[in-house]
This record gives sequence, C-alpha cells and structure tokens, in this order.
Amino acid sequence: MLNKKYLLPQEAVQLLLKYIPFKCLPSEIIPIEEAFGRVTYEEILSPEDLPGFIRSTVDGFAVKASDTFGAKESSPAYLNVKGDIPMGEIPQFSLSKGEAASVATGGMLPEGADAVVMIEHVNTVSDDLIEVLKSVSPGENVIFKDEDAKKGEVIVKSGIRLKPQDVGALAGLGICQVKVTKKPVVSIILTGDEIIPHTEKVSLGKVRDVNSFTLAGLCLQYGAVPLKMGIVKDEYDKIKNIVHEAYGRSDIVLITGGTSAGVKDLTSKVIDELGSPGVLFHGASIKPGKPIIGGICQGKPVFGLPGHPVAVYVCFEIFVKPLIEHMLGLRERQYKTLIKAKMSRSIPSQAGREDFIRVSLEERNGQIWATPLLSKSGLIMSLVRADGVVRIPSDLLGIQEGDEVLVEIIK
Repeated sequence: MLNKKYLLPQEAVQLLLKYIPFKCLPSEIIPIEEAFGRVTYEEILSPEDLPGFIRSTVDGFAVKASDTFGAKESSPAYLNVKGDIPMGEIPQFSLSKGEAASVATGGMLPEGADAVVMIEHVNTVSDDLIEVLKSVSPGENVIFKDEDAKKGEVIVKSGIRLKPQDVGALAGLGICQVKVTKKPVVSIILTGDEIIPHTEKVSLGKVRDVNSFTLAGLCLQYGAVPLKMGIVKDEYDKIKNIVHEAYGRSDIVLITGGTSAGVKDLTSKVIDELGSPGVLFHGASIKPGKPIIGGICQGKPVFGLPGHPVAVYVCFEIFVKPLIEHMLGLRERQYKTLIKAKMSRSIPSQAGREDFIRVSLEERNGQIWATPLLSKSGLIMSLVRADGVVRIPSDLLGIQEGDEVLVEIIK
C-alpha cells in the first residue's frame, strides 16, 4: 500500500482519513466541572426554559406597556405603585390597568406586566404614584421566560469543543453531566542512540530529549492524552517491542527518529509489521518534515516523525492534529489566528513543495513586518523565538521582500 510519490500535505492527510472512521472513539459521561475543552458526543437539549421567568434587564418599574403609550415629558402617564419586588423573590401580587411595581435588574416581573420603564424615565410623585416620561413597547427592557433557551431546544450541537460560555450555560440549566467523546491516547516513542533524558548531563554526541515534551504539550492542547513510552536505542527488536506495547495501549502511535533513508531506517519496517494496510506514505512534499512516515495499522494511525524538533512540531500540526480532531468527531472548524504582515526579506522556495517558515513579528510605523528566522530544523530555539509561521504554497517559487503574507500565530 506504500505510495512512492511524495504527496502534498493535504493529499497525505486525506489518504490517512480514508482509513479512519469519523468519531471512532467511544463516549464517556463526565461532570461539567471537567467539561471545558471536551468534545460533545451528542446534542445537548435544554431540560427547561431559561431563564424560566420574565425578568427585568434594567432598574425601573414593571408596567403594562399599553398604560404608557403616548407618554412624554410634556404629557406624562400617571401610574399607581402597587409595591416593590425584592430581588430573588416571587411577586405576591399582579398588576391591573394603571398600576406599576418597582423592580431591580434581574428581578421577576409580576403577572400582568409586560415591560419595564427605566428609572431614568420616571419621576416619583409620592410613595404610591409615579409619572412616566417615556412610553415603552411590550417586551421592552425584559427577558421572557424562554427567550434564552426553550425546553427541548438544542443548546449545544454534537462534535463541538466546549467553551467556557458553553459550560456556563449548562450549569445555568442545571445540567450536571455531559456525554463527551473519550480523549484519544497518543503514545510517544523516542528512538536514537544519541537521545538521553532531560535530567542527565550532556556529553559529546548526546542530546537531551526535547521532542517528547513538545509532542505531549501538543497532544494536551488538541484534546488527546499523551503517553510517554521512553527512549529506545536504534535496534530493531527494541523498537519493535516498544512499538507493539504502545500500539496495544493507545489510539495513535508517534515514533520520532529513524525516518530518514539509511541503515538505521527501522521505523517503516516496524509499522508495516503492525498490521494492514501499514505504511501509506514515506515522505511528503514539505519542509521541514519531508521524511515523515504515515501509516494505518488495523485502524490505528502510526506515524514515524523526523527527529528534528522543528520538523516534529510542523508534522504534528499538519498530519497528527487533523486525525485527532477526526477521531474525536469534531465538526466545528478550528480557525487559526492569522494576521497580515509584510515580509522583511525575500525567501526562495522549491516548486512542488510546501515550506513552513518561522517568523518573528515587529511593528514599524503602523505596519507589521515578518522577519524569517532561518535555521536548521534541528534547532528548537528558532521555534521558541518565533511569533508565527508563514506557509509558502507548493505553486510558488518563494516570497519577495515587501510581499503581504498571512502569518499563523503560534500559541
């Protein structure tokens, strides 16, 4: 099933998605205290009307709107004050024609009232008489009992990542639990004789683990659970054993290192042996990240990611993130934060390949400029120093100094 051609990133992603059903992960029920950022498994219906009673949006007097028609400063309407409505209390009286009741913002209107006159448009004549200086229409300055949500109405669609306001609305409706899609578990395996734990002192020829921390953070950011499987030497049996263990414990497997052509290129062989169809592509028309391996093994995505830290970040964003969202059943589009900027220098590119250029941003005389941070993909600090990324499409030969570009902000 291996595709020998170097695919464009979007082609490679679509090839992977062909083998993975949408929303293929199971559901679980969680308390709303844990619901922020989770993806809804099914529609959530309102169990009741919200707010459930007619309430005022201003401080003033509850009235029958028809009693104020034609009222103005030169010819006010006079209404009898029947009482005051304390906050949080149910009115113990109703309004008849020509009557009003004092009410605060958020207070419940008495039966018979259908509008509220703002306190600024009222003169108090006595404790039981007011003059209204401005007319109101029915429904003015009030929220009706089902205006926010109607009982049985869909308040949150399925496949939506719950935002703070969504969770707040659930709480306001008395919903204490929500069914969400279970987070995918993503195994992270580091391969390479040169990799050592971040806690160890570096000796010549060795480098500390960077990639597992980058990948774990990206997993958490996009709704997955990272499972660090440790560092394994570039030996076939050791890589095979740890990958098989990871495959059994997770929904997605990420293997970093061992993807470039050479005698230590073991990742592709291990993936093929995991299950059908195996490796779907080895290499993509992208820089950095060209030697990426993408495969599906018995319904589970398995990736061989390049070992260079910047390439790891780019490949996760382009290839792994869409799969996580697909498996979660995420239906809403995840919009990136994009800003327009002018390129401070020309950048060449190769036709037929998408380039992802790290840039820093600077404002000069009201114009935002993007300055390329040109460095090898093995240098993580270029990503740390970057404010965003500029994509050079495969049909361009580069970007000229002064060209306007879209910068995807790195969060």
